[in-house]
Amino acid sequence: MLELTYTIENLPQIAETILKNASSKNFLFYGDMGIGKTTLIKQLAIELKVIDNISSPTFSIVNEYQAGDDKIYHFDFYRINDETEALDIGVDEYFYSGHWNFIEWPEKIKGLLPEPADCIHISLNQNGSRKLKLTPNKQNNR
Repeated sequence: MLELTYTIENLPQIAETILKNASSKNFLFYGDMGIGKTTLIKQLAIELKVIDNISSPTFSIVNEYQAGDDKIYHFDFYRINDETEALDIGVDEYFYSGHWNFIEWPEKIKGLLPEPADCIHISLNQNGSRKLKLTPNKQNNR
């Protein structure tokens, strides 16, 4: 497990560290609403050479970005009611495509999550900074 404390100012270094320590191309983002999951995902995408405007897929459920010779699929499952809705958009095809998958609100689709995956838990510190825990192999971290 890797634990990091960060602020918006050192987000580029945090994103670089996450990518260097990742055990897969699948990331599960856990944290309260407004904690900065999408902000971190934007920085990870920048590190992966995305030039598109990166936004939250809250209403579309998934956004796709070109990342150099690769792709990023950014999911936000906050608004789904059950796993059937995720299956209806073909999540299995995305998850096992070999491309990057950044998944917000993975707890909404527990039974469908890709393996292997890295869990990223974000929490707020009293001083306004964020604490991040990166844990590989989600089987132990659901």
